[in-house]
Amino acid sequence: MDTDRLVLRRLALTRGWSDDELARHVRGGDLTRLRRGAYVIGADALTVEARHRLLVSATMASLRRPAVVSHQSAAVLHGLPLWGVRLDRVHVTRRRPASSEVGRFLHAHVTRLADHEVTEVDGLPVTDPVRTALDLARPLPLEPAVVLLDAALHHGLVQQPLLAGRVQEMTGTRGSRAAARALDLADARSESAGESRSRVLLHRLGLAPSTLQRIIRSESGRELGRVDFAWEEERVVGEFDGRIKYGRGLRPGQDPGEVVFEEKRREDAIRDEDWGVVRWIWAELVPGTVVGERVRRARARGRRRRG
Repeated sequence: MDTDRLVLRRLALTRGWSDDELARHVRGGDLTRLRRGAYVIGADALTVEARHRLLVSATMASLRRPAVVSHQSAAVLHGLPLWGVRLDRVHVTRRRPASSEVGRFLHAHVTRLADHEVTEVDGLPVTDPVRTALDLARPLPLEPAVVLLDAALHHGLVQQPLLAGRVQEMTGTRGSRAAARALDLADARSESAGESRSRVLLHRLGLAPSTLQRIIRSESGRELGRVDFAWEEERVVGEFDGRIKYGRGLRPGQDPGEVVFEEKRREDAIRDEDWGVVRWIWAELVPGTVVGERVRRARARGRRRRG
């Protein structure tokens, strides 16, 4: 956590700062107010997640009663990607007999929390990855829940059998059906939020692929590349194009144009082996867009070729 950027008022005053100086730095843009009594240096350079980590640190330092960082705040501290989840409040969990609390910067949940469900991240008490995943899988809609579970599984922070057992134990409780549905779709092979969202969309459209991360080879056995999705019976592959757009495919010093050119050559080689290729981008990951129709047409062409 980049705590060097965090300025807490109570500590600043002990070091000789005054409230007038803090206010002047805020007006001048050197400091940005995170919440009452907490400021951040260079807020414009921070990602949403990095800013939230600092907000967590500032909020935990100001609490008068013990609490454990939980829900989306815990996910951020564990390094898990979130999509469609608000990060405007710090979420914590307290054990009974505490009372719940929702304020401008804090959402305090009250529930049972076992000692083994608490770990430490950056010196803060945080729900462990399993408890964090389940706390979010219950209230979240399907798509963001699958994004989170995929990432937790992919990075080895949780194991599917353990999650399945815990979900089974929750049967009948609020949100247990939603958690079970999301876990049923979750897959450790997914490598990005875009791939996870793609898979949820394809499932909803009745177009679930037969496999993920399929290695495509030439007739001689040479590896041509790995594709995100495959419908093997019709020899169709699907690719979510977020990797190139966001620079994940770049090697040090490599020009983005080179990546696009290499990707084009890879796709041509795959087509030469009689595989159909379908691509889509982030903006198309909603029902009613062209993804479903592209996949259907490609699979129909594949069946005709195979027939």
